[in-house]
Amino acid sequence: MSGLTRSDINEILGFIDNSNFHELRIETGDLKIELRRAGHPGSPVVARETFHEPAPTAAARPAARPAPAENDDTGTTITAPMLGIFYHAPKPGADPFVKPGDLVAPGTVIGIIEVMKLMNRVEANVGGVVTEIIAPNGELVEHGDTLVRLRAA
Repeated sequence: MSGLTRSDINEILGFIDNSNFHELRIETGDLKIELRRAGHPGSPVVARETFHEPAPTAAARPAARPAPAENDDTGTTITAPMLGIFYHAPKPGADPFVKPGDLVAPGTVIGIIEVMKLMNRVEANVGGVVTEIIAPNGELVEHGDTLVRLRAA
């Protein structure tokens, strides 16, 4: 797979947003990226990545980001480390990662935040018992929004 980082991709997207280009194609190794502005004649595709290798395994996926934790009068809160769509479960219909009453340890996945079609696991960086899931499933969260509330175990 390519050595492109999220920062590289964001820089590329910023470049095309601030240019007069309507289409950009990048090929590096087995990675091909095609970007087209919405409404540009030619294709309804806005962004597409094509890999000519097997899908990455769990070990090859980006590392989960521990969610920041904050203490308040009602316990410890785990907040969103980034802006995106928060999901309680790995896929529709699946059991949620955590639910009230669950004991979590640092490193426990508490949800997923989707950003630009990339699923980013969100891990707790503190332990405790889940008392409440604050962020609604499938809704936009912003950096710093409370996702889950914990109490000491």
